[in-house]
Amino acid sequence: QVQLIESGGGLVQAGDSLGVSCQASGGTFRTYAMGWFRQAPGKEREFVATISRSGNTLYANSVKGRFTISRDNAKNTVYLQMNSLKHEDTAVYYCAADPALPWATPSRDVDYDYWGRGTQVTVSS
Repeated sequence: QVQLIESGGGLVQAGDSLGVSCQASGGTFRTYAMGWFRQAPGKEREFVATISRSGNTLYANSVKGRFTISRDNAKNTVYLQMNSLKHEDTAVYYCAADPALPWATPSRDVDYDYWGRGTQVTVSS
């Protein structure tokens, strides 16, 4: 059983940068693809970014060029660096783990077996 704990959320202004991280425990971190999803008030959860076991990345079009996902297998941690933040990036950000094939970059929430509780990111306009 994998436990995921997100941290680093907060309140920032539009145009600012913010990094969030997700610490994993209870499993073999390097055997999981790791993803970030977000859910804004009144909206469905949506895909943000994912990084495969081998380091391949995939981004939602809405964040491509502004967000960067990375992982540190030695620290069992996945990161999401968010630059040029917009008001519409406001959401609860969740990390998730999927025991995928090494090159896979899953982008559907149903692909992921384990989820954190989320961290709030609020971008004021």
